[in-house]
Amino acid sequence: MTANLAELYYGTSQPVEDAQCLQAGRWSALLIDGALQQIRYRDIEVIRAVAFLVRDEDWGTCRPALSGIRIDQTESGFRVVYRAQCANPDGHALSYVLSIQCDGEGALSFSADVTAHDAFLTARCGFCVLHPLDGVAGSPARVEHGDGTQESAAFPALIDPWQPFKDIRSIEHDMPCGLTVHCVFTGDVFEMEDQRNWSDASFKTYSRPLELPWPFTLDAGATMMQTVTLRIEERAFAERAPLASRECEERIVTFESTDEAMPALGIAVAADEIETALEHLPLLSEVAPQQLTLSFDPIAGQGLHELERFAVLQRRSGIPSVLEYALPGVDAPRVELAALASMIAASGIELTGIVVSPSVHRQSNPPGSISPPCPALDEVYREARRAFPQLRIGGGMLSYFTELNRKRPPLELVDWTTHATCPIVHAADDRSVMQTLEAIEHITRSCRALIGAQQPYSIGPVSIGMRQNPYGSRTMPNPHGERIAMAAGDPRQRALFGGAWLAGYAAALAGARIDTLTLGALTGARGLADVSDGVRRYPMLDVAKALARMAGATRLACAGVNPREIACVAARNARGQIHLVIANLTGSTCFVRLDLYGDPLHVAMIDAMSLQHGNNTPLRLHGAEPIALRPFACVIASTDK
Repeated sequence: MTANLAELYYGTSQPVEDAQCLQAGRWSALLIDGALQQIRYRDIEVIRAVAFLVRDEDWGTCRPALSGIRIDQTESGFRVVYRAQCANPDGHALSYVLSIQCDGEGALSFSADVTAHDAFLTARCGFCVLHPLDGVAGSPARVEHGDGTQESAAFPALIDPWQPFKDIRSIEHDMPCGLTVHCVFTGDVFEMEDQRNWSDASFKTYSRPLELPWPFTLDAGATMMQTVTLRIEERAFAERAPLASRECEERIVTFESTDEAMPALGIAVAADEIETALEHLPLLSEVAPQQLTLSFDPIAGQGLHELERFAVLQRRSGIPSVLEYALPGVDAPRVELAALASMIAASGIELTGIVVSPSVHRQSNPPGSISPPCPALDEVYREARRAFPQLRIGGGMLSYFTELNRKRPPLELVDWTTHATCPIVHAADDRSVMQTLEAIEHITRSCRALIGAQQPYSIGPVSIGMRQNPYGSRTMPNPHGERIAMAAGDPRQRALFGGAWLAGYAAALAGARIDTLTLGALTGARGLADVSDGVRRYPMLDVAKALARMAGATRLACAGVNPREIACVAARNARGQIHLVIANLTGSTCFVRLDLYGDPLHVAMIDAMSLQHGNNTPLRLHGAEPIALRPFACVIASTDK
């Protein structure tokens, strides 16, 4: 792949990590950057990944340098051995020798021998095993604990706010396909967290328990060894028909009416983005969102001046606005909310609602940690209602579903519930980021179980880059525009990948009855365009415009495609006109045919070819004509009615 094509696809020329396929009997896996991913048995994904990870004190990944890699593969098995060295932000070093061995008819095993060369401060150092969602969520499981006792349970169907299993020596679970997956751990105390909380598409088994102090220090010269062993038992496995080639198989997309309305589209505006937004009001009008979400944080020194500038933006844009308010919690809620009401009145801003959430809830409180002082939530929302009797009051989190799941607002005191998501909390490789779309339906289903079917529910701000790190003191620096977990800016936001990801996100919200989907920003690292030198629109902007046009229309259920490969969002408006977005979520070309009864379509293609030639002029097609979707391409179409 050329550097130019990589920039178009991913927003960066950083090379895509090479994947080497390893095969041994009924086992197969991809070796990527020293970790095994997509671990399959009889072509069924039984484990999503096994990796040895070292995290710094802010949970950033200490990226290892690998050396001496040796891969031996025979008909009966494979073996991988390498040495890795990494450093934390203090420059202190740690190394490990990692070995992976597979007997094609038996076990797949991993071992790591670790040596700390300096006193090494870390939040985690050990194996992480990721269990996929399909065939696992809700499946029966048996756990053996460190004292030898047995526990029969199940992987949670709804997202567990805390660890579903602790003190794990081994765990096994039954998959619907007839396979039983056994995982055995040694060298530390392991436990599991439900990573769907953070929109990861996995359950993660890891060591050291979070109830122990972190970060912690490995003394200079300290050594340790960990192992993970995977075995598969075939209970009543049925062979599946082989999959057709992705390159040539044509998908026929069918559409069916639902009774669900498409969500409104919101755009978040932070205080330091106000002037840029005011300078680019035509761009904001082009997107035409139904709501602005204005982020206001007194702890960051924001006050009347920022509210006055927000008021100017609201008046000039004419877009209904909601204020996100991070309640400081320094004084009593009544005092702080009364002060906010006075400033809002003085600023002249007109709001349709206000989201109130304690500032300290932006920081995560993992199990075992001590929660900082925080006003009682029922008091917060009673006082918000007192201070703003004419406004709708939103409750929930300015951070992720994780914290909403753990710190649930009194639903009877709020008019709607909200939370954000971010796809690079734990991993930032392309595959993991796109896989987070699998977790969105789990999040919305779990949130609906929490708040009920009738409570209005909004999601956002949503972007690939991280707005704020709830797990440390900072987001991770990314000066070279690479794929880095917990980075404030991610290069894929501005690329075809980002447009496809947003389309996939909107598709994954089907059935959740979301009121508003709020995007991360108008411009910049988490936005829809680069305005540093003129205006360069990202592919995500075209998708956002299409979603804004669909707001309030009746969502159409889309069938006939694998949602892991092709995202489809469609809606019919009151005039009978159909608007739709179809996106290729993969790096391979595929073909679709839209079952729209031959209705004429106006089609705009956003792909590498259109970007290279600066042309996405709409074409006129008939609904029965096939459409080629190149890697990460988005098709935005509407019927003639």
